[in-house]
This record gives sequence, C-alpha cells and structure tokens, in this order.
Amino acid sequence: MNNVSYKTLSWNGLWKNNPALVQLLGLCPLLAVTASVVNAMGLAAATMAVLICSNLCVSLIRNVVSDTVRLPAFVMIIAAAVTGIELLMQAYAYELYQILGIFLPLITTNCVILGRADAFAAKNPVLPSIYDGFIMGLGFGLVLVLLGAFRELIGTGALFANMQLLFGSGAAQWKWVVFEDYQSFLLAILPPGAFIITGCLIAVKNIIDADIKRRELAKQSAPIVAGGKRVRVTGQIS
Repeated sequence: MNNVSYKTLSWNGLWKNNPALVQLLGLCPLLAVTASVVNAMGLAAATMAVLICSNLCVSLIRNVVSDTVRLPAFVMIIAAAVTGIELLMQAYAYELYQILGIFLPLITTNCVILGRADAFAAKNPVLPSIYDGFIMGLGFGLVLVLLGAFRELIGTGALFANMQLLFGSGAAQWKWVVFEDYQSFLLAILPPGAFIITGCLIAVKNIIDADIKRRELAKQSAPIVAGGKRVRVTGQIS
C-alpha cells in the first residue's frame, strides 16, 4: 500500500474506525477491567505497547514470511510482545499486574492487535505501521480511560483513586472526591454497568456521526442564489 496518509490513519484510529466504538473489538478486557481509571490506563498502555511492537515486527518480516505460516507467525510475535510487557509490569507495577490478572495475557488473542497486523502492518513499511499501532492503541486506550472514568465516578463518586499503582507513591494523593458522602452505585462497577455505559458511548458517537453527515448533505444540497443581473436601459426616462 503506497502513499499512506497519516491524517487518514489518525482519523480512522481515533474516530471513524475506532477499535472499541466502531469495530467493537477487544470487548472482553474493555468491559472487565475498566472499573477505575488506573486499571483502564494500565491495560491501555499495555495494549498500545503490544500494538506498536507487533506492527513493527510484522512489517519487518512482511516480505519474508509466506502466506501459509503468516498468521501463526503473527500470533507468535504478539505473544512474545505480551510476555515482555507482562515481565515489565511485574517488575515495575506488580500490584496493578495482579489486578489486571488474566486479561494481560489475553491481549495475545485481542482481535484489535491481530487485525492490524494482518490488515495493515503486513502490507505497509515500518514507519506507517508503527504509527498505525500507536494511533489504534491510542483510540482504544482513550475509550478504555473514558469508560473507566465514568464507571469510577458513577460507582464511587471519585476519580483517580489508587493511581500510585501505576505512577508510584507520589501519585497516592491524586484521588479527586467529586461527590462528598456519595452512596456507592455498585451497578456501575460491575460488568452490567460496563455494558450499559459502553452502549451509551456508542450511541453518542452515532448521534454525532449522524449530525455531521446531515450537515454535509445540507451543504451539498444548499440552493444556489443567483447574483444580481445587469439591466441595460435605453432611451430616456422621464
């Protein structure tokens, strides 16, 4: 694929073809571990790192690996990247690693990563593939963090609790209590709440897309107003 447009890649990854809101890929970790912002950020960072690493490696070997072993080779690359991220999290964020649990190794089977490796990185040079992995990971991560923020706020009345799990002891004071004496709303923290809030986010995106499309159609079908006409007057006017 030639003449890759970074603007198009950005628009697709962040909005038009967002993995979480449009493709609806990777919903298992999206719904399971986004009960708080810190969990969402941890999983988002891990997913983005795996996307970038896997796209880089797949692009490097795209002309070497035959079609018969293409997908197994891609899965091995993704699994190796996930293992590396797991080891890093065990070393530097062990408590968060324990909280994320099985959903970290399950990144290996995330359809977002395998899909981008096969659909884009296997057909494009290194730099566009790295950028595609970054922007798709960013789009997926933004939805994760937004969902985690809504669930944490509605469920506990606070935001950014336990940020020291990801950023160290200095972030222990980052917790922001939005509603004082808030009665916890358990549904928002449980998986059914994740389904409901995700559905609301998808509905909002569809409404915005429909409004944008309506405005574009209105501009295209706007009536053309004729300009003033010159009138030639001959003779004398009394």
